[in-house]
Parts: sequence; structure tokens; C-alpha cells
Amino acid sequence: RYPNGIAVFPEEQLADLIVDHSVDEVVLAYAGLSHDDVMHRASVVLAAGANFTLLGPDATMLRATTPVVAVCAARTGSGKSQASRRIGQILLDAGLRVALISHPLSYHGLEERPVQRFATGADIASSDLTIEEREAYERPVEMGMVVFAGVDYCAVITQAQAESDVIVWDGGNNDLPFIRPDLHVVVVDPARAGEEFRYHPGETNLRMADVILVNKMDTADSACVERAFSQMTAVNPTAKIVLSTSHVMLEDGPALAGHRVLVVEDGPTVTHGGMPFGAGTVAAQNAGALRRVDPRPFAVGSIAKAFATFPHMGHILPAMGYSRAELDDLEATINAVDCDVVVSGTPIPLRTVIHSRHPIRQATYELVEVGEPTLGQILEPIVAKVRATISAVA
Repeated sequence: RYPNGIAVFPEEQLADLIVDHSVDEVVLAYAGLSHDDVMHRASVVLAAGANFTLLGPDATMLRATTPVVAVCAARTGSGKSQASRRIGQILLDAGLRVALISHPLSYHGLEERPVQRFATGADIASSDLTIEEREAYERPVEMGMVVFAGVDYCAVITQAQAESDVIVWDGGNNDLPFIRPDLHVVVVDPARAGEEFRYHPGETNLRMADVILVNKMDTADSACVERAFSQMTAVNPTAKIVLSTSHVMLEDGPALAGHRVLVVEDGPTVTHGGMPFGAGTVAAQNAGALRRVDPRPFAVGSIAKAFATFPHMGHILPAMGYSRAELDDLEATINAVDCDVVVSGTPIPLRTVIHSRHPIRQATYELVEVGEPTLGQILEPIVAKVRATISAVA
């Protein structure tokens, strides 16, 4: 219906656009907003005379012929990617072909990218990807999953289900799945107990979940854990609860104790995710770092803007990489900081995308279940169903 493309305007013009174009209906179609922010936008729309709409799962979820395990989150930075990798590994270990479909992450060249497919490192290297895309795609491909993304999700699903026995949906931020899941896993961070009920559509995810995965049990305060459990079971008493830790490891390198350390964290987690720290901070503290350098005086360009937009960030540097210009700003900021060592908590090695004059120690993290039920036990019915289907076809 838009032969010349869809016009894009700044949201600040919303009220005027409604009046100037006699708009009847406004649809909010992005995630990560607080409930207050959702209703503030609704108030602007209603005051201008239009209807305000939130689209639900029945209107937005596509269907696949292959079984789908959806991994979503109540809040950005809860550990969703770790959970997706863990679930994918369990399915691979069961001998199944696994396709991981990622929430769309591309910010340019959309017309040339209706379907993206990555089966090898060469596929990723030959594509003009952002840090965020590489963070989402590299590890699953290394594990043996075929990763799909793009902007035409009907075509994405069609190709993915033709090449797989089971699909893992790896959601973005705290958004809803684009595909109707056979099993809906929602990751919760108990350190932010209560936030899962204050953000859209994280609360919707929590209420819909078949499985609630309570992550970061090793770092969360016991009082926060108890609060999270009582609230979750009150709104979704039938969901199965899986407990896990986010096990952080730091590669070898220069000592941190007694030295000036700059910590670089995953951008989405510490910006719109609202976290004051991430895996890099945990790894640095575990290694004895007591002197963390404040990067704010050295920030340039998009990095300086990020600090102004998200004032909760302190002695951490967000890895912003949605364009070459932002990567250049990140590199310039790191090289301007007077420090001895950089500790990076980014999901991919920071040294592969920027050149640092300081040595970099990379932190990695994986999800480890605690007690029972395990994710393996939760996935047993899916595995049995797929094996039965394969046997019937054979």
C-alpha cells in the first residue's frame, strides 16, 4: 500500500501529524517503554482526536509448520541471548537441526535484506553488520545453528522451517514473539524485581509464559528473589519455574588489581535496559578491579549523547555500534580514556570491531541451570514430538 515507501517522522511531530493528515488511528509498535510512557503517548494521541491501539498476539504472530520455542524477556538485559543459546545447544545435542530466528536488528539496506541467512562465519564476515547483529548471530552460528533474520518474516519463517526440525525465536528487548510458540520461555532478572510489571510488553510476556526462567540467581539479593517469586506466581501460577545463573568468565590478560580499569558493557543492556552495570563489571570486580575509570569526561559524539540520554550510567562505557560512525565514536572514546586495561562485557570480542590502544580482556557469560526442572527436562516433549515426526516421515 506504500509504493513509494513509508514516510518516517520524528515522534515529536505526532500531534501535528494526526491533525494535518486527519489520522483516525495510531498504533504503538515498539517495545521497552514503561507503562507510564505508553500512557503518556496514548494521552497525546487521544488529545489530538485519534484512537490509540496496541496490537496483540493474535494480530501479530505468524505461524510456522515447525515446532517453535520462543525466548523472550520481561526486561532488556535479563539474559535472553544466553537462554537462547542454552536451549539451542540442548536441541542440537538431541540431534536436531536448529534454526534460530532473530528479532530484526538491521538499521540500513532493508530493501536488500528481506531474508538474511547465516550458516558460517564467512556468511557473517561478508555482510555489513552492526555490533548488535554480530552479537546476536556469531555465537549461535559457531554452535551449529543456522541464523535467520531480515524484514519479511513470512519469507524468513518459510525458509527457516524448510531447513530445520525446530525453530528457536530469539526476541529483542522485551518484545513479544513474531511467531506463535509451542513453548514460550520468558527470562526474568530478579535484581530488578517489580520492573517486569512496569514495562510494555514485558508484563504481557510474563503473563503469557509457559516457562519463567529466573536468571542471575548468583548475583541477585535474596529479598529481591523472594519478591520476584511472589509476584510472578500471583499473575501466572501455571508457569513452570526454572532457576539459572549467568556464569561470567574473564579471559587471561593483564592484572586488574591495583590498576585503572575501563569497563565497556553491552549497549542495549545499560542504555534502554536500565541496568547500571553488566557482565564486564562483574568480571572486573571478580578479578580484583577496585579503580574503575569514569569514561564520561572523554565521551564523544553518539557516546556523549548516550550518557546524556541515560544518566543512570556511571563508570561504564556503553558499546554503541549501529553504524560505522558510532563505532568510530566508541573507539575514539576508549582511546581517549587514561586507563591501564579495558574489560569488555560485550557479547562479541570488542577487539574485532574497534582498535584500542589499551589491552582488552574480554568477559564471556553462559547460562547454567540450578536445580530442577532443567531446560533439558522442559524441552523433552518438544524433542520427542520432533523425533516422532522425523520417524513417521522416514
